[in-house]
Amino acid sequence: MKKNAKNDTRFLIITGLSGSGKTVVGRFLEDLGYYCIDNLPTKLIPRLVDLWARKEVEIEKVALVVDIREAGFAKEFPLVLRVIQEKVQPYLIFLEASDEVLFKRFSESRRPHPLASKKSVREGIALERKRLAKIKNLSDEVLDTSHTNLAELKEILTRQFLRKKGLSLQIVVVSFGYKYGIPLDSDLVFDTRFLPNPHYVDNLRDKTGKNLKVKEYVLQAKETQSFLIRLLRFVDYLIPKFEIEGKSYLTVAVGCTGGKHRSVVLADRLKDHLKDRKYRVRTYHRDIFK
Repeated sequence: MKKNAKNDTRFLIITGLSGSGKTVVGRFLEDLGYYCIDNLPTKLIPRLVDLWARKEVEIEKVALVVDIREAGFAKEFPLVLRVIQEKVQPYLIFLEASDEVLFKRFSESRRPHPLASKKSVREGIALERKRLAKIKNLSDEVLDTSHTNLAELKEILTRQFLRKKGLSLQIVVVSFGYKYGIPLDSDLVFDTRFLPNPHYVDNLRDKTGKNLKVKEYVLQAKETQSFLIRLLRFVDYLIPKFEIEGKSYLTVAVGCTGGKHRSVVLADRLKDHLKDRKYRVRTYHRDIFK
């Protein structure tokens, strides 16, 4: 349930019912590049906003997790929210779940409800829901996690806060030679040794994959054209899956025998394709001069 799409998603405030998944969301947002602070006292939020708004701290994106654990939170937070809205437009997310689901989660974790020190868990859940009703009404987004597993919750958050492809995922395309070993940090490895090899063409042997004639020789081959169609389709399918999982750094390795010709040409072609898709991408030709 979204109320205000104009608010700044670089400054998130996560709140909601105990047991609804705030800690999980905070950890995942941290993977998406947010600087996350859990249980920051409400009275300190305006000070943090001042520092962030004036760029006195080198933090691009902030996510605060605040809730009923702090005494007086239910009364103080709406007042503080109005104060900070004069300087920033935070995006407020409220997490909730059904009473039965919350009760089951507390039973399984065997942790006490923060409002149930002298009450039953069910009474604590009911009291918290009542106290936080006003804050829920102030929120920009209400997420019900009753029937949402971790993967589904991550997908929801990724769609919401990574609308533009490439905002979070940094891709490095590495060309390499198999004779020197596969890059150890590779997430994906593609072998191009079956493609026509410029090494066996006298006037191309001493050139690299950066040379125009070498590029034409490799890219004009039918095998290369057929391979590229499948490679680019596969990458287009797979990379969004990595984004949904919250991966922030992806290394794609493209190899040939020596790392000088075919892998360089294909790595550069893959980089151009990903740039056209608005991803942040760079190339590293590890063995081009060996």
